[in-house]
Amino acid sequence: MNNSVSIKVYHGYGHTHNLVIYGNAFKYKARTVQQYSDNLFTNILYLLKLFILKPFPSLRLRLTFYDQVVYQTSEYDGFFKFEWKAAAEVAPGWHKVKVEALDEQDQVLAECSSTIFVPHITQYAFISDIDDTIMVSHSATIYRRLRELFIKNPRTRKTFTDVQLHYSLLALSHTTADQPNPFFYVSSSEWNLYDYLVETFRFNKLPEGVFLLNQIKMWTNFLKSGKTGHEGKLIRVMRIIAAFPNQRFVFFGDNSQRDPFIYASIAEKYPEKVEAIYIRNIVPQNERTTIDTLAPAKEKGIKICVFNSSSEAMTHSRAVGLIAPLAHIEGIETILK
Repeated sequence: MNNSVSIKVYHGYGHTHNLVIYGNAFKYKARTVQQYSDNLFTNILYLLKLFILKPFPSLRLRLTFYDQVVYQTSEYDGFFKFEWKAAAEVAPGWHKVKVEALDEQDQVLAECSSTIFVPHITQYAFISDIDDTIMVSHSATIYRRLRELFIKNPRTRKTFTDVQLHYSLLALSHTTADQPNPFFYVSSSEWNLYDYLVETFRFNKLPEGVFLLNQIKMWTNFLKSGKTGHEGKLIRVMRIIAAFPNQRFVFFGDNSQRDPFIYASIAEKYPEKVEAIYIRNIVPQNERTTIDTLAPAKEKGIKICVFNSSSEAMTHSRAVGLIAPLAHIEGIETILK
């Protein structure tokens, strides 16, 4: 292996006829070891290292998925995307993939493994924003957003009360524990923060899911983390919908920025694909605008919930049938522990 070359592969998704996985290639990437410290300077150093990197453009890559081999080349910023059709039927669940970086003689320079999630075609799919929908982030205010990043580590980042319970009930509702409903976590945060977010979600026992983040940033833009335009979020959500034509989607977001408008535009275009839209009322003065923005979707029969707490959202989910009676949910004892 070549220590000056590295690749990072993120969780992918798809079904037999359309599998997708993303990653980044680097000529250099700072080594990071998360210490889960409460020390401000330790956390700042760790976060800064996530942005100290040099992309590797035009790098040849080889993906192995069971007996299939697919080739690709990294883009100008080191980002790469593999999209292919499986040679054989792919069962629902998580499937391992391996990606290798190759030189001109096909010698392996670096490798990284990850997984692809294939959901059952009859299930609901849940697409959720992260900042100020799951985690307390204060995204609309630069100082408070950076303060949350700096003073907290992935295991001390605060999630909203009962959001884990709500999402866990949705993951297992109307299905079985071995075939949970899929979750997609879409954010304006950059791929730099992927491991940070995965650790936060796993530590807080949120449903395992696929993260779809924004273009990677260099250290010179460290203080602008999470401030990329929201057009990219709309595109990522639309790609998920296109990838799963047989599923109905439930969206979660908040009204601190553009989520209500993004979800309303999707509902306008694909009302038959949208089951419900949930918006956390982070900015009370935006509540009326949020309700008005989502009114056309409600008129089309899409279930709308603008909520102040996750317990309120859970009550709505039970009322509209998204959460089955607790006695019918397999694994409910584990969730309620």
